[in-house]
Formats: sequence, C-alpha cells, structure tokens
Amino acid sequence: MEAELVALATAGATTIVQQMATDGWTRVRDRVVAFFAARGAASPESVEADLETTRAELTTAQQDGDEAATEDLEAEWRTRLRRTLRANPEAAAELRTLVDELTPTAPAQQTGDVYNTFSGGTNHGPVIQAGNIDRIYKGGQG
Repeated sequence: MEAELVALATAGATTIVQQMATDGWTRVRDRVVAFFAARGAASPESVEADLETTRAELTTAQQDGDEAATEDLEAEWRTRLRRTLRANPEAAAELRTLVDELTPTAPAQQTGDVYNTFSGGTNHGPVIQAGNIDRIYKGGQG
C-alpha cells in the first residue's frame, strides 16, 4: 500500500507543478487548495500562498533552464502529498481523480509496418526510419 501512495503522491506532485505553467492554473490551484484545506493540513490561504510561491519559482527555473530547481519543486509537493495521504488514506481517491482529470491522455499510437525504398543512385547521408514522429510539449506549450 505504501508504494501505491508514493506513486500517487509522485504523480500528483508532477501534475500540480506541470499545471502551474498552463492557462488553466487558477482552476487547478483552487482544486489543490480545497484538497489540502479539506484535510486540515493548513489554511486555504497558506496553501494558496505556497502554491503561488512555487509557481513563481517554477517560472524563474523555466526561464533559466534550471531543471534541477523544477525537480526540487516537484519533490517538495511530493513530500507534502505523501504526508497528507499517510495521515488521510481516504484522500487517495480524490487525488487520483484530480490527477486523472488533469493528465492528458496520450493519443493512440498507430501501429504498422514502415517501408523505405531507395533508388536512383548511392545515398551518402543518414537514413532515419520511424513509425511515429510527433511533437514534444513542454509546460503546456505546443
């Protein structure tokens, strides 16, 4: 059970920090504040202040390309979520629902064979063969 709670806290922290960089942050922030406040862990005002402080630090880290700082912010929220889940195991269902709602579903992967045919001479450059090539989205930007 402990491993499940740790995994859920990790997913929750990652999701919360990722959502800080999106246009929908205000709505997400309000839900996260309600999650913590409902468990009496802290006042809604202090949770909101902590989230906004984290968001400001995240913005600076992203501008500076500081991935370690982003990981540190996720670690702080992972610890906070893990403590909350240990004290209130029934909160796991609510956090799981929140994470599921905020995590974008991956598009279905196309499967099949890929064939390349070369003709008309000798190729002296690299050849790349791939089934799917797609964009990578970072911080809600596409």
